[in-house]
Amino acid sequence: MKRKEQKDQLREMSPAELKDQADALRESLFRLKFRRALGVGDTLADIRREKKTLARVYTLMGEAKKKKA
Repeated sequence: MKRKEQKDQLREMSPAELKDQADALRESLFRLKFRRALGVGDTLADIRREKKTLARVYTLMGEAKKKKA
């Protein structure tokens, strides 16, 4: 998925959906790191992608929180 499409998709989500997305990304990141530690497959690119997506979600959550205040 392209970054622009991903950003648009994330911006359309509600705060509750963003929180669920962040939880899912953290779980996925944990599993990828675990696989990397075991030496199963090449997961470095996947880890980087998940970390960047998680950062985008956190940024949008922070923006939504600032708008409320």
